[in-house]
Amino acid sequence: MDSVDDRTHTAVTAGGLTFDVEDSGPADGTPVLLLHGFPETSACWRPLTPLLTASGHRVIAPSQRGYSPGARPVGVEHYSIELLGADVVALMDASGIASAHLVGHDWGAVVAWWLAAHHPERVESLTAVSVPHPSAFGWALREDADQQKRSRYISVFRNGQVAEKLLLDDDAKRLRAAYGDLDPDQIAEYVRALTEPGALTAALSLYRAMRADFGGIPSVRVPTTYVWGSADEALGRAGAERCGEFVDAPYRFVELDGVSHWIPEQAPDALAEAVLARIEGNEE
Repeated sequence: MDSVDDRTHTAVTAGGLTFDVEDSGPADGTPVLLLHGFPETSACWRPLTPLLTASGHRVIAPSQRGYSPGARPVGVEHYSIELLGADVVALMDASGIASAHLVGHDWGAVVAWWLAAHHPERVESLTAVSVPHPSAFGWALREDADQQKRSRYISVFRNGQVAEKLLLDDDAKRLRAAYGDLDPDQIAEYVRALTEPGALTAALSLYRAMRADFGGIPSVRVPTTYVWGSADEALGRAGAERCGEFVDAPYRFVELDGVSHWIPEQAPDALAEAVLARIEGNEE
């Protein structure tokens, strides 16, 4: 399909915080809200955005709490899943959006699952990328040895005495390595954002505020697609295959063979196909 890239960068004040937002496509287009993960920014969606706007959709991609300089409160207590979800509702209200199709990657997927479960009236459909329903992930974390091994990094990220130094020492060598073989310019943009004063600590606060039950997110009742890469280093197959048990609505599991955790950057065409099929009701 032809693509159109007409991003506008704006600051949106919502819930007392100011978020950096990339707003693309026709103002009267069907809204699609994109939520990025860790350690990224809204820039992760740039390969996907023109593929959605070419189909006439309005695409809104905020840099979330902790990532936008104007939305970076100090203290772990400011980064609960409930507050992250409330940010999305406030952003929608401030943008005049009653409901939207929701796409979330990594931590953005967790926020999207929470929003779909607790505010289904605001969510037309959900496409969760990489991270399955938190109950499926929680089960895998308790019961699956492979997922337990993959998730060892979480205990490191939750340690405020260790993580920042580990990731930022030697010109952020370990942080850069976490992105694998992403484009060097893309990596540089992410690292630049996360090395702003207080940014990495704020981003890691999502892990430090995380509770074992992810806030008790129930099953969702909106049409849902889950997209997972078989080469994901952090999320294993056990939780991915159980995800559908926590969706009480039309559901599709899309496995991208050989694709890593960085689906928005590495497989935007396949992701766009899955998102548009869900939005436009063309699921199998």
